[in-house]
Parts: sequence; structure tokens; C-alpha cells
Amino acid sequence: MKSRIAFWNILKKDVKNYYLKPPNISWGIIFPLSWTLMQLIRSPGESILKLLPGLIAMSVLFGTTSMLAVTITFERSGRSFERLLLAPISLNLMVLAKIAGTILFGIFNAFVPVIFASFFINLSVVSWGLVLPAVLLIAISSSLMGLLIAVSAEQVFEAQTFSNFFRFPMLFLCGLFIPIAKLPVFLRPLSYCLPLTYGTDILKGAITGAYSLSIVLSFAMLIAFVAALFLICRHKINQNWIL
Repeated sequence: MKSRIAFWNILKKDVKNYYLKPPNISWGIIFPLSWTLMQLIRSPGESILKLLPGLIAMSVLFGTTSMLAVTITFERSGRSFERLLLAPISLNLMVLAKIAGTILFGIFNAFVPVIFASFFINLSVVSWGLVLPAVLLIAISSSLMGLLIAVSAEQVFEAQTFSNFFRFPMLFLCGLFIPIAKLPVFLRPLSYCLPLTYGTDILKGAITGAYSLSIVLSFAMLIAFVAALFLICRHKINQNWIL
């Protein structure tokens, strides 16, 4: 019971105190939203469905990484994070509460492009049953990337700089808007080393039916990336946060 209360209170505090901070609003909400509107308005009706998987993946990526990186770095700079570390709760529970709110926000962000697209076209998605788990795995992997940034950064501007260092290259390397087959040959191996590549491919197949990779392979790679990122984050947490 105490664990559930602590989990809920940490989650509620983060949503109330940090999710509407300016860096979160600008990078987590306004940027994906403005990019979505720009792409949907400039594209003819038949292209919107092709753009939608990339817009969903991008909204999740920017939403989750911005939220977690900024939330934790705000607390670390304000010296309130140390009080959480000293609280009579497990470190795993505290980190899980931080990640849970970010994942929920990422899932919410994912369906903003879907809502806007529904005003332009009649959405005929091949399989919503694949969209939902793909969005969940993208949100989890992006949250863990945000956690890794938060562990490494001391200030909010550092967290945003680190985030943009890998987020913007991902826009062009993961097949979000430019097919991987059209990238220079020397960049293609790098694309397959990024978890968003596999999440985007699942979304493209689920929405348009155009798969580039095996569904089983994409889900397996996403799960493997989640496991690897979790282990890396746990190692960094043990190094930097264990008092």
C-alpha cells in the first residue's frame, strides 16, 4: 500500500509541477504539434497517411525525452532530488514512477497527429492492434533515453542540448520521413542501430501496410533496445545517484 501511495504521489507531483514547464511545452508539445500541422497542411490527402507513422513516432520521441530529462534535471538543480533519494522508498520505485508519467505523456502525444489527420482524411488504418504496442515500446525506449540523459546532465540546458544531439539526426536516419533505402550507403548501418527505426517500420506497416522489415524482427529489436537501455540506465544510476 505504501509503495502504491508513493508511486502515485511522485507521478502526480511531476505532472503538476514539471510537465508544463517552458522547455517541456516548447520541445515536448509545440515542436511536434507545429511539425505535424506543417506536414499535414502542405501535403495532399493521399500523402497524409504515409506521413502519419513518422509524425506519430516523432511526437512520442520528442514528448518523452523532453519530459523526463527536464523533470529530473529541474529537481537536481533545485536540490529536491536528493530528498527523493533519501526517502524511505526503493530507488527502483522512484525511477519507475518518473518513467511511468513520461510514457503516458508519450502515448498521449502519439495520438495528436492522428486526431489532426482525421480532419483531413478518412483514416483507414490496417491494424490498430499493432499501432498500440509499437507506440508503447517507442515510448518506453524514448523514456529510457531521456532517463540516460537526465542521469548525465546537471542543468536543464545541458539536458536539452544532449537530447537534440541525437533527436534531430534520428529524424533523418530512422526512416521517419526519408526512406532508409534513399540514404547514403555509409549511413544505413547507423539507421539500424537506432530503436526508432524499428518502431517507425511497425507503424508504417500497421497504418499503410508497407513493411520494410519483418514484424517479429522489429518487435524483437525494440524489446532488445529497451532491455539494453534499461541496463545502461541502471548502471549509470548506480554510479551517479546511489548515496
